Amino acid sequence: MDDRFTIADFRKRFPDDAACLEEIRQIRFRDFTCPKCGRENELSRVKGRTSYACNCGYQVYPLAGTVFEKSTTSLWLWFYAMYLMVQTRAGISAKQLERELGVTYKTAWRIAKQIRTLMSAEDGEMLSGEVEVDETFVGGADQNRHPDKKHSNRGGHQDKAVVFGMVSRGGKAKLVHVPHTGTEALTPPIVLNVAPDATIYHDEHGVYSKLHKVGFTHDGIKHQRKQYVSGSVHTQNIENIWSHLKRGITGVYRHVSPKYLQLYANEYGWRYSHRTLQGGMFDALVSQVSLPVAKRG
Repeated sequence: MDDRFTIADFRKRFPDDAACLEEIRQIRFRDFTCPKCGRENELSRVKGRTSYACNCGYQVYPLAGTVFEKSTTSLWLWFYAMYLMVQTRAGISAKQLERELGVTYKTAWRIAKQIRTLMSAEDGEMLSGEVEVDETFVGGADQNRHPDKKHSNRGGHQDKAVVFGMVSRGGKAKLVHVPHTGTEALTPPIVLNVAPDATIYHDEHGVYSKLHKVGFTHDGIKHQRKQYVSGSVHTQNIENIWSHLKRGITGVYRHVSPKYLQLYANEYGWRYSHRTLQGGMFDALVSQVSLPVAKRG
């Protein structure tokens, strides 16, 4: 069975702005009861406006409160940008979006930023079962850095940004940009995002050895001793995410400011979490327009 969602499929399903608006309307007001007259599901499109009205005149605005609100860019272009961003495992740069959409670089960058914000929408689900945790450093290679910043007392990581990751085996991933790798930076995201009855696997970083103090069952692997797998204890899934994240940042985006690193982390965490959907990834992304933006960490 071919479950791909091709560009031909996309164009057939969404030929214009009206079709895109109707998709958002279906997501947000599929089962609508008018607060004014009490009628159910009697909304019709208001000509010339991005709104729908009940027979009594009460109107709803599907784009209100979403990333599309107040945008002067065609809703179809927004949908097409979302389609492009879920079609690749490595991501797509704002420069490429500029070429694909035929908009200015500033507009393309803003659209990509807002879509990544949409990818951070929170469903409230905690990571459960067997959960791997690890941290990674994001920044330039040591040989490309200023001489004053090479060979620091953190092993060349002094001015690099830190991303902390948590992934449930067979499930979702959550990535958080944290200020450092100390206990006060790594423990709160675990408590916030991992179910208390989960089993956590980690490397030999000292912070993780204290997880039992906050109620978690955990076990570690000793990478420094060339130990990478011991029965079910390993961190291969989170390390796989790091490889995609770093290839994307260095190969596609070239450079990511620490100010926006969380948004890029959201993108790669979201893509991993929905990896099994394949052709359904686009629908999964659009469906998040009604969810609140996640506050991780």
